[in-house]
Amino acid sequence: MTTTGTAEVLRPGDRGYDDARQVWNAMFDRRPAMIVRCGSAQDVAAAVRSARERGLEVSVRCGGHSAAGFGVTDGGMMIDLTPMGRVSVDPVRRRAYVQGGALLGALDDAVQRYGLATTAGNVSHTGVGGLTLGGGMGWLARQHGLACDNVLSYDLVTADGEVLRVSDGDLFWGLKGGGGNFGIVTGFEFALHDTGTSALVVEAVFTGDARHAAMRRWRDEHLTAPRQATFTASSGPGTLTLGYVWTGPGSFSPAFVQGGAVTRQPMSYLRLQRRDDTSGRHALRRYGRSHYLKSMPDAAVDAFIAAGEHCGAGLQGYGGAIADVPQDATAFGHRDTMFEFGAGTSWTDPAQDDDRRAVARAAAALLEPFSGGVYVNSLGDEGAAGVRRAYPPAKLARLTALKDRYDPDNVFHLNQNIKPSRDASRTGSCHTPQACAARSASGAPQSR
Repeated sequence: MTTTGTAEVLRPGDRGYDDARQVWNAMFDRRPAMIVRCGSAQDVAAAVRSARERGLEVSVRCGGHSAAGFGVTDGGMMIDLTPMGRVSVDPVRRRAYVQGGALLGALDDAVQRYGLATTAGNVSHTGVGGLTLGGGMGWLARQHGLACDNVLSYDLVTADGEVLRVSDGDLFWGLKGGGGNFGIVTGFEFALHDTGTSALVVEAVFTGDARHAAMRRWRDEHLTAPRQATFTASSGPGTLTLGYVWTGPGSFSPAFVQGGAVTRQPMSYLRLQRRDDTSGRHALRRYGRSHYLKSMPDAAVDAFIAAGEHCGAGLQGYGGAIADVPQDATAFGHRDTMFEFGAGTSWTDPAQDDDRRAVARAAAALLEPFSGGVYVNSLGDEGAAGVRRAYPPAKLARLTALKDRYDPDNVFHLNQNIKPSRDASRTGSCHTPQACAARSASGAPQSR
């Protein structure tokens, strides 16, 4: 182990190296040549410059929740933001200043002391950075917009190692949903909202033939539900759970719960934010597929119930403040989504990998005829085809122009990648140590 500035550098065999490279999806067991654990934006900038000078592939790790394990490179430099986990709050101005390595739980803990919150996913050990850069869906989104809609400014390290404050313009637009394609965000400034500290989860379980009629009622009531209610559904073998999560003032008495086995769980907002946390979270292998649904005809209701016979299938309601934002106001696409669908499975035995992935794909295929895009943060191994589903053509063209300007050599490509318009083989770029070594041996120019 060595230190440079406030950064700590770990190499294979060093104490802490194996812990630092672990990610949420145990399918990925990658070994960086070095892990640079950064304590400041200046450390991040120095690491980016060093990686480019050495011809090392760059990955960026915060919470490590990328379904495809993008946070860790094999043989390159992993820039680890986890030491940069501080959150400070200005309760008078209702602002939170969040370092790029913070987890959602740290953000929630800091702001809930004042009865404040901002939209932040559903799992507390997710990184603020990855969630927010892809859009950021959460229980407050129908009231206050996505996480990215609440960002007032970003501190960004570019592919050239420059440190920028971004609060307007095209790059600001691109960071609101465009992922980690344009640099490494080392700080976020969020707007906060007076949300209180309590929440309510209501669920009704249906079985047999009652499932289809109940879900149609649930779907229809979603269209007129108060914004404090985020509708949820989960389908499993023989069972259907329909419900909603309530945050904020007031109350709600939907009709869809009638005839089901109903549970009502009042809880603190902090408990809600930890309700879906996973214990032993780095031990499970995981795979899933996702769709956005712009509408949900009866045939889609039937397909969702059938998907639950394959593996776990879920829905979460959109609308409200998400749809209030004009479609072209941010890089995030598909604001007219009605529900997000996901089918996923987890296991421990590598011998089951092919079978488990096939099961999730089969479940998702049942809803594909009704798909109207996909959430970029839910993508896994779909590659360029997935990126095209996440961004409508006009947005993807604008994002590509930003990539050309800020990262033409595609240094930041371990993500749901928006490729620069010119081919990497003609830019002098090299994305792996092996490729860079080959270019060096041939006399080809290295990335600057």
